[in-house]
Amino acid sequence: MKKTIDNLWYNLEALHQAPPTEDLKQFSGLLEKDLQRLTTVWPTLPTSVRCELVQTWNTLAEEDFELDFSAVLRMAMHDQAAEVRAAAIIGLTEDEDTRLIPQLVGILTEDPVATVRAAAAQALAHFALLGELNKIRPQPFNVMCAALTAAYNNPTEDLDVRRRALEALGYTSLAEVPAMIEAAYAHPEERMRISAVLAMGRSADKRWAKIASQELFSPLPEMRYEATRACGELALTEAVPMLIELIEDVNPNIQQMALWALGQIGGKQAQRALEQHIYSDNPALRQAAQDALEELDFFHGDLSTFFGPPGEFNGESEESWAEDSGSLDEKLKFGFGEDDFDENDYDEDFEDEDEEALLALYEEDEEDDDEEDW
Repeated sequence: MKKTIDNLWYNLEALHQAPPTEDLKQFSGLLEKDLQRLTTVWPTLPTSVRCELVQTWNTLAEEDFELDFSAVLRMAMHDQAAEVRAAAIIGLTEDEDTRLIPQLVGILTEDPVATVRAAAAQALAHFALLGELNKIRPQPFNVMCAALTAAYNNPTEDLDVRRRALEALGYTSLAEVPAMIEAAYAHPEERMRISAVLAMGRSADKRWAKIASQELFSPLPEMRYEATRACGELALTEAVPMLIELIEDVNPNIQQMALWALGQIGGKQAQRALEQHIYSDNPALRQAAQDALEELDFFHGDLSTFFGPPGEFNGESEESWAEDSGSLDEKLKFGFGEDDFDENDYDEDFEDEDEEALLALYEEDEEDDDEEDW
């Protein structure tokens, strides 16, 4: 371990190059003294190396949620190079430390580079959701919403900044947001229209159901993707057949998003489609379908036919459960236990004459019983 750390610092301080990717995990949960050491060497590194480091930290964090690079990313968000600042801010989009809010608001309103301002608006979306859920104090939430609203309403602001601001505001219940979304959807720029559909989904407002469903047929993959996500977030049961079709979309990202959306909506039709795709030849689709089934079970609790028979009567007929619960052999095993059931004991080609013989035997037994009782 000591050798790895020594090599890591040697690469940075002596060679001014990025250490191996695996070694960069050492920057997770960095101690204060090591952060000070990195802060000292940071300006001496070439811009390309600083950008590579930040992007690698972001990738590692996506692959392993236990890694925490928030300390080094907060340092990098004030870098001299705009591309480094933007990448660092994107890496902080899941950080829930509310002390970031004033910093991000300052960047949104003051940074001279549009890509950095757009990244700040994008990072504020998470805090907008937390604020709407009353998980942060009203004062920073209100300041943030005011900054986002001003950015969207500024006609001279860069389009990407404006649309990222709208996406963040989509989480809020501010009275003016529906009109903003409506205006954005009527915008001549397709990027703004796509952001409007994203905001529709985040709003959880069923007034947008028709638009979200219609955009599932958009020729633009970016729009289909956001419409698919919006249908899932809005829990549009009427969109389930179309979402099932989108599992076969030419775009793999849309395929996976369609599976996710079905898991959010739930219902038997969605469940059956997800069950079919856990056996897909495509590993990404298999995983997406399994994750969606787990989501469906968590939110709706209706996976009884997938994991086993219902524990108690739920108002549905026994026949409807049997139709969906698998093969005849599996249905017959239910309730008996595998040790007590022999599939060879059941003959699907049971003859009519055998049935008549058994019926006659049964009638004889009934007569005998009647005589004995008499």
